[in-house]
Amino acid sequence: LILKMVVRSAVQLFHNTSKTAFSTVRFLHRTPSTLAAGSEEMNRSKQTSQTIWTPDPEKQGRLSRFGRFVQSCLPKYVQKLQLAAGDELEVMIEPSGIVPVLSFLKEHHACQFTNFTFLTAVDVPTRTNRFELVYSLLSILYNARIRVKTYTDELTPVDSVTSVFQGANWYEREAFDMFGIIFTGHPDLRRILTDYGFEGHPLRKDFPLTGYTEVRYDDELQRVVSEPVELLQEFRKFDLQSPWETFPSFRDQAMTSASREIELHNQPEQK
Repeated sequence: LILKMVVRSAVQLFHNTSKTAFSTVRFLHRTPSTLAAGSEEMNRSKQTSQTIWTPDPEKQGRLSRFGRFVQSCLPKYVQKLQLAAGDELEVMIEPSGIVPVLSFLKEHHACQFTNFTFLTAVDVPTRTNRFELVYSLLSILYNARIRVKTYTDELTPVDSVTSVFQGANWYEREAFDMFGIIFTGHPDLRRILTDYGFEGHPLRKDFPLTGYTEVRYDDELQRVVSEPVELLQEFRKFDLQSPWETFPSFRDQAMTSASREIELHNQPEQK
């Protein structure tokens, strides 16, 4: 009797296991087609539309308030505040305030812009101070970015910020090499990209696209020689529009329009 009960239980367990395995196989066989059908229905239900970025008014308000806060703390140096491309804060300062302003933005507890992202320059020959210096900073603590801008000319030096951000060392050397901007207090201000004995500064607007000299290997002399450039074709002017601006509907007007200036606090009249 006991043996019959054991055999019956084993047979019943085998049948139950077989049914479960068969059901699992059927589920696995059906699942891909079911998921595919579901994804097709979801794709049909979605309506394709272009993605247009729009500035956040709340973020713009926060940036404007922060810009006025910086201006109220450093009224001697801050000359202008503006929002570029909709929601990018830019602080325009006079050249003598570059070290105090960057030190404030780095060390003040309400700023904490401890990361020096980059330094670059823009050459506008029609201006009295033709070079515009752009310093980009990042605050990891507050997840914010800011650009500080100042100006200079060919002969007036600008204070180096390597004492505040050591990462500015090579960026200042690059600005010196490409634009000829002099940074006082730099530990090693020399060219970084161009060759030894290079004359001129390639990113200035008055520097020719072809340069002044060309470097080639001379088979007779068995060495590299530097010679004046020989143009083999007539000068051609390339005046083309940017291919990225052919779809204006993908760009919000706040990005394509000019920067919006932020009203400053009332400042005492300078005597």
